[in-house]
Amino acid sequence: MNPAHLLLLLLYLHLSSCERIFTSRPPQEDLVDRKCLLNKYTLRSCNKVFCQPWQKCVDGTCVCKLPYQCPKNGTPVCATNGKQFPTYCHQKSFECLNPETKFSNNGTCTDGGKFNVSLSYGSTDAEGIVQVKLVDQDEKMFICKRSWSIKEANVACFDLGFQQGALVIRRPFNIPGNLHINRTECLHVRCRGVETSLAECTFIKRRTNTFQGLADVVCYTQDADSLTNQSFQCVNGKHIPQEKVCNGVDECGDQSDELCCTGCQKNAFLCKSGVCIPNQYKCNGEVDCITGEDESDCKEARHPQNHEGLARSNQREGTEEIEILTPNMDAERRRIKSLLPKVSCGVKRNTHSRRKRVVGGKPADVGDYPWQVAIKDGERITCGGIYIGGCWVLTAAHCVRPSRAPHYQIWTALLDWLTPNAELRVRRVSRVIVHENYNGATYQNDIALIEMKKLQGKRECELLNSVPACVPWSPYLFQPNEKCIISGWGREKDNQKVYSLRWGKVNLIGNCSQFYPDRYYEKEMQCAGTDDGSIDACKGDSGGPLVCMDANNVTYVWGIVSWGENCGKPEFPGVYTRVANYFDWISNHVGRSLISQHNV
Repeated sequence: MNPAHLLLLLLYLHLSSCERIFTSRPPQEDLVDRKCLLNKYTLRSCNKVFCQPWQKCVDGTCVCKLPYQCPKNGTPVCATNGKQFPTYCHQKSFECLNPETKFSNNGTCTDGGKFNVSLSYGSTDAEGIVQVKLVDQDEKMFICKRSWSIKEANVACFDLGFQQGALVIRRPFNIPGNLHINRTECLHVRCRGVETSLAECTFIKRRTNTFQGLADVVCYTQDADSLTNQSFQCVNGKHIPQEKVCNGVDECGDQSDELCCTGCQKNAFLCKSGVCIPNQYKCNGEVDCITGEDESDCKEARHPQNHEGLARSNQREGTEEIEILTPNMDAERRRIKSLLPKVSCGVKRNTHSRRKRVVGGKPADVGDYPWQVAIKDGERITCGGIYIGGCWVLTAAHCVRPSRAPHYQIWTALLDWLTPNAELRVRRVSRVIVHENYNGATYQNDIALIEMKKLQGKRECELLNSVPACVPWSPYLFQPNEKCIISGWGREKDNQKVYSLRWGKVNLIGNCSQFYPDRYYEKEMQCAGTDDGSIDACKGDSGGPLVCMDANNVTYVWGIVSWGENCGKPEFPGVYTRVANYFDWISNHVGRSLISQHNV
């Protein structure tokens, strides 16, 4: 081969290698779940994110709480209408109902100054260099570019009435040459991005001899929109560059660019629920993924940082003098969150050693499944059930009839119904509530509630050897292929009777229509099983639990044993009622405060 041909060959191999490297990078659109986008999730979609402490989750949406539902502990705050509120939560709750009444300042209302944000030196009122006037300051001040990001820019534009936030930051604006600006005394600002006013963000003054550069912004308007084929359309109508999707940063201003992700860019952490959060949110002491894994496997406890690590109002850092001018309202948000009532569910009071492996299952020990109950009708146990707290048991609709309520007994902490153990407790039934849309032919809405009778002289049902399983509120808490546990007294696949409580691990299965065409309803049902069918629910397990454990070892009742064919056959996995679909139905009957682990 002559040198010219060799050179061409080497050049071709080099270009081919470069092409392979380039094409191996997944384009940003591959990071997005297109089916998920059809749901139009935003920062108010509690199927994907936690609600703010002044909101509650109803039918998958964060809605406003009434102010009296806020914790009473806190510092008084002032709103832009001059009204005093007892706490930040009370003000945000009132603002949620009346959006024009924004946060003004921490502490009491004064007759003096009011917070103000404005844009200067732009050609329209939607752009310019950012200036703010703090409540206790006499003059407007500029914001330093060093601390300015799309988070702060979005909040500034919200504050100015641009509901879709910012279009771009760091566009040069001409400042008149005859205008004197003290360029070394701009303010640094830090926001979380969920605020509705810059007044809620933390302002810091740094005195330094170096020029910081001044923050600027162009707020989003339809006129400024530069729509291209490479744009991502946010739920609020805003368009952002496709390469900024799933990077952990809320570019949209409504978080819709971060809620339907199959992967994240390098500076973000992927929650199992398909949400990208900033890497710095992992192990920061606050659960940000609804699935909890951002705070699991943290080698050492980390705590939320004050902005730029500043804990005192005045301090020196090298040659800079630093002064915190406004309180950290994000820290106050976290504090309010910690004061909300918490439900004690899904955590066993004792532990046991796990065994390898209800068809094909293994016998349970006392305390293994403290949410498992047996429903006894006459002389025999007919179904299982799941204790969810208070006096309430969850079961399958096909297991019970309201008219037979006086005949039912609920047996808790039962292991073997031929030789009952000492921990066993028996409760009578007060009433049975079957889902109003239950269809006995298709098993749609196969879910029911049983209310147990209180013991005489008792205000509550005290079940000493039972622990309630948590009720899931979001369909994204657990995903296909995750391992979960079924338990019950059902028959073996050869129809042999089982008298002791058995359990086994199964995998959640997606796309179950392939096994049960025209009979499987994805929103209402969940399939689970094993590759070889060795573990499965069977006749007699009906109404019992399919439970899954999150990253922080909290157990949720993900499914109720409903129906299936040919116990223990891999091509016929068990079908369960998908409990997350019925969170609001359950809470309407038992009370939201009883079962709301989050988003109360």
